Amino acid sequence: MSILRTAARASVATRVIGNTHRRQQQRWAAEDQAAAQRAAAQQAPAPAAPPAPAAPAAESGDLLSKLTQLGQLRDSGVLTDAEFEAQKARILAAG
Repeated sequence: MSILRTAARASVATRVIGNTHRRQQQRWAAEDQAAAQRAAAQQAPAPAAPPAPAAPAAESGDLLSKLTQLGQLRDSGVLTDAEFEAQKARILAAG
């Protein structure tokens, strides 16, 4: 009879420990979830990134020097009239 009594006590003890462990795990999970919700609520939204600065416009002196150099290349025969017009349009569009 003592073997049956020992087995019954071991069974009850195992159930009690299992139930305690399960409740403790549930409590910890609830605490973790609550902490995560508090952290999410406290976290301020990230500030918006400042707008990118506009590209600096080409100065008139720089633009004039590029066009002058382009004209010299055309006059020396390095560029054709069509190439000169295409490059001039590109420089003026960028400036």
